[in-house]
Amino acid sequence: MVFSGILNTNGKIGDLLINSKPYFTFIAPEFLRTEIRNHYPRLIKISGLTLEEVQEAEFHLYKDIRFISEEQIKISNWISADVLVADVDPKDTHYVAYSKEFRCKIWSGDKKLIKGLASKGFTNFITTDELYVLREERSAKA
Repeated sequence: MVFSGILNTNGKIGDLLINSKPYFTFIAPEFLRTEIRNHYPRLIKISGLTLEEVQEAEFHLYKDIRFISEEQIKISNWISADVLVADVDPKDTHYVAYSKEFRCKIWSGDKKLIKGLASKGFTNFITTDELYVLREERSAKA
């Protein structure tokens, strides 16, 4: 979602990441920072932004994300996550392990991942639209 948020900080995903602190706690593996840095050339090409503008957008999106080191995840959750994603998308092992460790939903629009893991009984996902509605509900109650 951070990738999409960088491409459009004024879009729904950017809005959720930047303006949801009172309503949600977003967590992410430290790995996400490396993953985004590795995609700088692609982000620059797709967005038409300069490297500095991509980094500035990244900074704004990261300010309310709590990054947690991989060492804090139990080995059993890494193993379980690895088994689940092995034939779906091994790059997403981190996110599934974190979801298991912290009993939180994975915010994703990756249909292949969601469908593949759902077929194995893992359905701990939330979509952008669901998250947006939830924030609006929480905001109305505040």
